[in-house]
Amino acid sequence: MSNNENITIFEKLQKVNPEAEIWWDSSPLIYRAWSEEFLNSIEDKEKRERMEEVLLRFYNQDKPEESLFRGVTTNPPLSLNVLSYHKKEWAEFVKRVARISPDKTPGEIFWQLYKEIVRKGAELFLPIFEASGYRYGYISAQLDPRDREDFDFMLFQAQELASLSPNVMIKVPGTKEGYELIKVLTSRGIPTNNTLAFMIPQFVACATSVKEGLEIARKNGVDLTTWRSVITFMSSRFTTLGNLDKEAKQKGIELSEEDIRWAEIAIMKKAYRILKEGGYPSKMLLCSMRFSPTVNGEKHCWHFEKLAGADIVYTCPPKFIAPLLLEADHIELSNQIDEPVPDDVLEKLLKIDYFARGYDEKGYTPEEFNFHPALLNTAKQFSGAVQKMIDFVKENLR
Repeated sequence: MSNNENITIFEKLQKVNPEAEIWWDSSPLIYRAWSEEFLNSIEDKEKRERMEEVLLRFYNQDKPEESLFRGVTTNPPLSLNVLSYHKKEWAEFVKRVARISPDKTPGEIFWQLYKEIVRKGAELFLPIFEASGYRYGYISAQLDPRDREDFDFMLFQAQELASLSPNVMIKVPGTKEGYELIKVLTSRGIPTNNTLAFMIPQFVACATSVKEGLEIARKNGVDLTTWRSVITFMSSRFTTLGNLDKEAKQKGIELSEEDIRWAEIAIMKKAYRILKEGGYPSKMLLCSMRFSPTVNGEKHCWHFEKLAGADIVYTCPPKFIAPLLLEADHIELSNQIDEPVPDDVLEKLLKIDYFARGYDEKGYTPEEFNFHPALLNTAKQFSGAVQKMIDFVKENLR
């Protein structure tokens, strides 16, 4: 088999723009176990051997600096997966902490558990961080989503997480208080990733906070050697966990699978353009992607195809990676980031207030960010995962 036949869609994407980055959207601690699980699901021996080579190129734990993956994002559900894959190891960790510190509450032990998961994950990507001159190899560690409006407590958590390793990037929610925190963390040279972000007004707020924070940092002579900023667009969560479909139906507008993907792509294209034209130092990060739509009976991945050529981060979870490895060989990529959204599609979408406000730089005030339906629904899911981690602690204290 030639090397060209073994090139995946992920590697094709990076070839369109070498500055694009593919990140692993889960803890590095599960990569080996997930890889074995994925390979065991493939019956064809030749295909399994090919995938084994591919997965080693994506992330080589023995030579991480040679890996395709240039960084890591995590969130509470993804951290919870670590406990699922390595239950015995982390159960022992909980029991050990309880023996050493019998007065700790389950919540306090959870926080110690979470920090250890982050620390161990950061350690695995530290060689990439150092080999790249601190350009790549970051791991995002999310603040507790239950405290997304508590500035002081988020600052406390952020400082604790940042102290674990120089390549830990703090994942800060897209609330009014979150953008205030991003400014402060940036002013101290602490790298950030804006999460729970779904729309242009949030991205502008983040980019502005980062720019202002950098001005303060430079004025105060803060070391910015290991600083970096990314802004996450939770693409399919914007469309599925908000009011897009509901408002469309109220207006008698029928949205196809393609229309929904275009809504997400339109937001990302505009955000990318704003950051580039405004000279903002932050980099857009795309998550919650889908292997979609199906056009004329053929499956596409428009999040890659329509955004190829962008200097952004594409962060990919296991459940997104697996089907693309097995079913996307037919997809070819070319530079389409500057190609406009079809006029008729954009005109249709702009008739829906939910999309129109999210697409407008001034569509929401910072106070309104906290009540955006996609933010609330995503925060609820993430908070539920935190509670499950606390329940894991409680079960192993019995």
